[in-house]
Amino acid sequence: MRYTGTNTSVNGPAMSYKQLIETAQKYLPPEKIAVVKDAYNYAMKAHEGQLRKSGEPYLEHPLNVALTLAGLQMDTSSLAAALLHDVPEDCGVPLEEISARFGPEVARLVDGVTKLGKLAWQTPEETTQRGGKTARERQAENLRKMLVAMAEDLRVVFIKLADRLHNMQTLDALSPEKRRSIAQETIEVYAPLAHRLGIWELKWQLEDLSFRYLESRKYQQIARLLDSRRTEREKFIAEVIQILRGEFEKAGLKAEISGRPKHIYSINQKIEKYAALGKDFDDIHDLLAIRVLVNSISDCYTALGIVHNLWHPLPDQFDDYIANPKPNGYQSLHTTVLCQGVTPLEVQIRTHEMHRIAEFGVASHWRYKEGDKKDMRFEERVSWLRQLVEWHRELSGAEEFLESVKTDIFNDQVFVYTPKGEIKDLPKGATPLDFAYRVHTDLGHRCAGSKVNGRLVPLNYQLKNGDVVEIMAAKGERAPSRDWLNPVLGYVKTSQARTRIRQWFKKQHRTENIERGRELLEKSMRQLGISFLERDSLARLFKYDDLDDFYAAIGDGDISTHQIALKLASQQQQPKISETAHPKQPISPVTVRGVSNMLTQLARCCNPVPGDKIIGYITRNRGVTVHRQDCHNVVNEDEKDRLIPVEWGESNALYPVLILVQAHDRVGLMRDITTLIAEEKINIVAVNLTNNNGGSVSVSISLETSTLAQLSRLLVKIEGIRGVISATRTGERPQPATGPTAEATHSTPRVVSR
Repeated sequence: MRYTGTNTSVNGPAMSYKQLIETAQKYLPPEKIAVVKDAYNYAMKAHEGQLRKSGEPYLEHPLNVALTLAGLQMDTSSLAAALLHDVPEDCGVPLEEISARFGPEVARLVDGVTKLGKLAWQTPEETTQRGGKTARERQAENLRKMLVAMAEDLRVVFIKLADRLHNMQTLDALSPEKRRSIAQETIEVYAPLAHRLGIWELKWQLEDLSFRYLESRKYQQIARLLDSRRTEREKFIAEVIQILRGEFEKAGLKAEISGRPKHIYSINQKIEKYAALGKDFDDIHDLLAIRVLVNSISDCYTALGIVHNLWHPLPDQFDDYIANPKPNGYQSLHTTVLCQGVTPLEVQIRTHEMHRIAEFGVASHWRYKEGDKKDMRFEERVSWLRQLVEWHRELSGAEEFLESVKTDIFNDQVFVYTPKGEIKDLPKGATPLDFAYRVHTDLGHRCAGSKVNGRLVPLNYQLKNGDVVEIMAAKGERAPSRDWLNPVLGYVKTSQARTRIRQWFKKQHRTENIERGRELLEKSMRQLGISFLERDSLARLFKYDDLDDFYAAIGDGDISTHQIALKLASQQQQPKISETAHPKQPISPVTVRGVSNMLTQLARCCNPVPGDKIIGYITRNRGVTVHRQDCHNVVNEDEKDRLIPVEWGESNALYPVLILVQAHDRVGLMRDITTLIAEEKINIVAVNLTNNNGGSVSVSISLETSTLAQLSRLLVKIEGIRGVISATRTGERPQPATGPTAEATHSTPRVVSR
């Protein structure tokens, strides 16, 4: 992001440097400030005459990276390395020279950041032009390096996070495609990483900036909603703080009380969650929130009692993260109360030390590190990282590695207990089988059943915080099941369990794996109507030159039947569907996980709309048909291997939906129903009215809707019309289709401009 040219800004770096020194002086002694000043002068000379694409002096970038780290109260070596992190790569300065002047610790940090920076994000076109790796392979390699760097010295990643934050703040200088690419990587990798390290101050900024570039329309819409009610919110919060401060003073409790800002991306997450329940923006509870900081843990619970005595707490809206800290070290009390009778208000209560850790995460460790002995509490908090690095070294494929990182590292965690009371942490959604493999590989292989809290549960049961898990192991040796690797069945969530299962199959005789792989491949090709003579080209698609190696990979579980079916479907859909045989249709806004540009069609038997839980079915000649998960054809499908995970993307499409209104007949009934639908800005395609016995009518209305939330709101409002008994969503035909593969089950949304 750099080119050389004339310096167009004189005061920018000077102001940033002044801010940096003023911030660092608040917590660093004078002799350490001298090192920071020396690093600045060195970087200034090295970057002289260089500009970024935004037109600002290049020195502004390392200064802002260092300023972010100073805000986190990082140590001297981190600040110096931040100022110097681009000097070797962009200015040709040898690392040895930096080591000689600033010491080996600073040089090691600079070298670590430089190595991470060598795998900068490229667009698909740039990758092709340069003959480079695919985006997934590059991202996997980058993540591998980052994990290793984190295990060696977390400060390298803190510098990289601060570097990414400033790059996100100056993205406007890049092309729209590059902005989206970088924002996508940030929301998938860097923001979750900041969350896992507990650095909320970086996490929320990375999320908001990514959201702004990925979904600009939604971002602006939420920003306007927040701005329109800002004065009202601020007045309400000020009144609440005044009331609470008075109550604390009566109890002799010293506390700092402030309003807690809610960032835009998290509000969008809440909106999407509530929309699926038919609720809207006004139903979100924690837009109004305050934070209470006290001196001790006992004061936290005292403050909580005062809040609950003052206002009525909402059921199921209390979390004690002091007694049960989050995996990243976060501690606080969370409660939501009905303030002044009707207004939901979230209250967070924590000590000043808890607040420092909540804001800075593990970065707060370095404030006290210089000259001190090893912090054992800190070492315990990052032990999970070093363990995961060891597991991930066993993973070879880019897709497998990325999947494991996002589940084992970036997902929220659950804490469960062994029957002896030992705590095991697992990714959210983990199963008893994951637990068995976490305890011991042999226990996982011999797992025959499981009990949770003394009750028998299936092996794909999703564990919850506090569960006591008991594994029932078979006597003697027992082979794991290949079904355990099927993602649709959901038996294992962790990369550790998947790796151990695959390793077991790899240890079996190669001849058996080859034969089983051949059988599985033949079955998949028969299902999709592909000639078995094409297996050589299919093997090359999976980067295997030798057919036996390809069969063995299928037989031992390295390549699943899902992957085979997806490759076959994607290869056949181009010649089968041409513009002459079929008019060009808009692409359904559904993505198949792990596959790009896969043809998808919405099933007419259940007419899914955004917000519905959906699943894909691999057809013989029309790509993937998307059904609701509760669709009759999916529930009764025999070939479960052809079901694949799919998810909704962003689209401006309209979807056909059939609703049935049961009502007492009266004059003006149809007028009231159609007027209401028009007011909701929903298009009516067709209406059919049937007279029933007893003066009632059934009105079947075919609509075009954009989301499940919009449809849910409409049904609620129709039921409010005088005389209406019920308004429900129904299928398009009274009888289901013969199966998900039926040609008549396909429907494409009508795309409109908005």
